[in-house]
Amino acid sequence: MSARTQFRQALAGPDPVFAPLTLDPLSARMVEQAGFGAGYLSGGALGFQYAVGEALLTVTEVADAARRITARSGLPLIVDGGIGFGDAVHMARATWELEATGAAAVEFEDQVAPKRLHHHVGVEHLVPTEEMVGKLKAAAEARNDADFLIIARTGGFRHEGFEAGVERLAAYRDAGADVLMAFVRRDEMAPLGQLVAERFGAPLATITSLDTHTADEWRDRRWHLIIDAFTTQALAISAARDAYQRFQAEGKTGVTVDAMGLHGELVGICGLEPLLDVERATTERDTPPGAGH
Repeated sequence: MSARTQFRQALAGPDPVFAPLTLDPLSARMVEQAGFGAGYLSGGALGFQYAVGEALLTVTEVADAARRITARSGLPLIVDGGIGFGDAVHMARATWELEATGAAAVEFEDQVAPKRLHHHVGVEHLVPTEEMVGKLKAAAEARNDADFLIIARTGGFRHEGFEAGVERLAAYRDAGADVLMAFVRRDEMAPLGQLVAERFGAPLATITSLDTHTADEWRDRRWHLIIDAFTTQALAISAARDAYQRFQAEGKTGVTVDAMGLHGELVGICGLEPLLDVERATTERDTPPGAGH
């Protein structure tokens, strides 16, 4: 079963799909081995990783990151396509570029193009509904595989109110979106989940921490896709920064790491054994078993 088919079937199933941040092949393999149903290549996190912000990422950079992940992991990958890197024609190109990476889905949002860095400090500007509809139609027509899902994200609930957000979701669904993404208050989650299920028949997604609700709670609220776009990066940044600061202040990081043990684990996590087998049969065929351990 392909990753796309696997992801589509999971979204149609009874249990919510959780998708942690996956910025690179190593994190994708860890997420896959932990048993998650999908991974998420976040534009926000990638923009921070490259120290330029999401607004300045190019479709080439995002596609390259996605391609590296899918080449080394069978995890269904959701790619954050942001605002589609421009207007409708740019979104069409972004769709075929990101589809070609082997990703399972792409997420597009209804903010203005070009995307602004002020998004990172809580300032968002939405495009008119009809403009986003045109972009989503272009994206739906540009894809070659119907199993490559289009996720339409709206900021309408936050900035225009509940009813306006619902109207945007309805329009986006009609334009060809397969999955609808929204951000609402906690007391609005269950009503929106029921409304989307009854009126639109589409999976409902959001971005939040994995710890926000349990799987049973999300299921009761009728939400299908829960993306955690930041925890992985936050853990890495916080731990590294603390170790650096402690070393500069105290002369020691205070961190105990089994470096050799972890190195050995990484050989397995990264799936290097098949490559080692090639070397054992060719360039390293005369090396005694266990040498270097």
